[in-house]
Amino acid sequence: MSEIYVVGHKNPDTDTVVSAMAYAALKHALGEQDYTAARLDHLSDETKRMLARFGFETPMRIRDVRTQVQDLDFDTPPSLNSSVTLDMAWRIMSEGKLSVIPVTNEDGTLYGTLSSSDIASYNMKAIHDPHIDNVPLFNLLSVLEGRIVNESDVTVDAISGEISIALPQSCENLLFSSKDTIVFCGNQPDMVKRALDIGVNCLILCQTDVDPAWFTSPTSTCVISTPLDASKAAKLIYQALPISRACYTGDIECFHLTDYIDDVKEVVLKSRFRSYPVLDENDKVLGTLARFHLLRPRRKKVVLVDHNELAQAVPGLEQAEILGIIDHHRLADIQTTQPIAMRNEPVGSTTTIITELYQENGVMPSVKMAGLMCSAILSDTVMFKSPTCTKRDIAMAERLARIAGVSIEELGRDLFASSSESKTAEELLKADFKEFHIAEQTLGVAQIICIDSFKMLDRKDEFLAHMNRLKSEKGYDFVLLMLTDVLQEGTELLYVGDDDTIRFAFNVEVKDNHVFLPDVMSRKKQIIPMLTALWG
Repeated sequence: MSEIYVVGHKNPDTDTVVSAMAYAALKHALGEQDYTAARLDHLSDETKRMLARFGFETPMRIRDVRTQVQDLDFDTPPSLNSSVTLDMAWRIMSEGKLSVIPVTNEDGTLYGTLSSSDIASYNMKAIHDPHIDNVPLFNLLSVLEGRIVNESDVTVDAISGEISIALPQSCENLLFSSKDTIVFCGNQPDMVKRALDIGVNCLILCQTDVDPAWFTSPTSTCVISTPLDASKAAKLIYQALPISRACYTGDIECFHLTDYIDDVKEVVLKSRFRSYPVLDENDKVLGTLARFHLLRPRRKKVVLVDHNELAQAVPGLEQAEILGIIDHHRLADIQTTQPIAMRNEPVGSTTTIITELYQENGVMPSVKMAGLMCSAILSDTVMFKSPTCTKRDIAMAERLARIAGVSIEELGRDLFASSSESKTAEELLKADFKEFHIAEQTLGVAQIICIDSFKMLDRKDEFLAHMNRLKSEKGYDFVLLMLTDVLQEGTELLYVGDDDTIRFAFNVEVKDNHVFLPDVMSRKKQIIPMLTALWG
């Protein structure tokens, strides 16, 4: 089974991270081990504290779900070492009906590629040039199914020379006179004697008994006996050469597992190779990719939690297969190619819905997981003070707290403990920032939940400067920052954009890009709906 990523929105908060982790853990408990919790960005200090408190590792980070080479069913032919004989390579290619195979170095990295046409071209060259250089002796014996007759006299590991076949009718007119010769002959004593007297590099005895009388004195000639006839043996000697002599080692296009298919297609369309090596992260050969592999890639599979808006989703979502959505926000613009399982409920936290899924499936979360899930509900409902909070949120949080053996009040204090002094305005805004598209307006809304909004307002100019820069760089119509104070049960709202929009949307007087909104705790239920009503 391929991996299924359970992932929340960009700039993940505690609820989105815990929702992904809890849902993946539920699937594991039900025997579906292919679900993996993931995140899209860095975690907030709040989320890090909760993970550390309950003993969890940070979920894996994914940057996108675009289709990659690793999502293709590419071929995995044997990768042959460059020392393998042409004869062996041809057999492997013929048996496997392979047109191209990768050739590797000793460490498994790419040396070149060998195609059937490479072998054919090499064989054609051999017809016009009967000379052969440095055939490894091991290779020669393997191809000829032969043995060395005079083992004690042989001191070479490779054979070179011009090929000469001593046919019976040529006995009176000997065809060779140089030591730099490889002679093939049958039961021809005169030929054997002539070859040994000259001291040719190699004498290959084909389908003949070896007469000990031929070797009464030491010789420098390597004598090999083979059960093959001279004609076949002479052809096969060229196949004893290592494939490094025939393979292509020029400018080879190759791809890594992490390469994106969009980029691969561009390269393939511009080249004329039939096959391309696929390499791992260490540049070792894994297989080969052909054009037809690009036609039906396996799309990555995802389950989305705590969002259903494309602007907030993982990049490359249009190339992925969405299996399900679990969310508590308004329905937005994510589309699917087929029906999916979707659970969207009007509660204050996605983790509340996940907790109900545990109950419905008869699965008890672990003590640690229950504590973490409780913290997520408290975070997203702002300790039950958010208008999005429902009785179901409270009931589920209290149930999880009992399982985990934690105090909701103490856990809440730990959740909202401030660490803003050491952070820049950019870091604080980025921690919980979401992008929205309403009518023809694009806006970014950041929220900082705290118990010391008055301290935050001391940095008003710093916040507004970064918000103006963000508006310009991203092309937003509006950028808002909610400083939501748990103790005041309201929000200090900073904004960059049109004053009248804020005035009419929230029926307040504004001054210096700042207004206090009493009882406003929720971005989802109290900020976005008011702007939607105004612009829609």
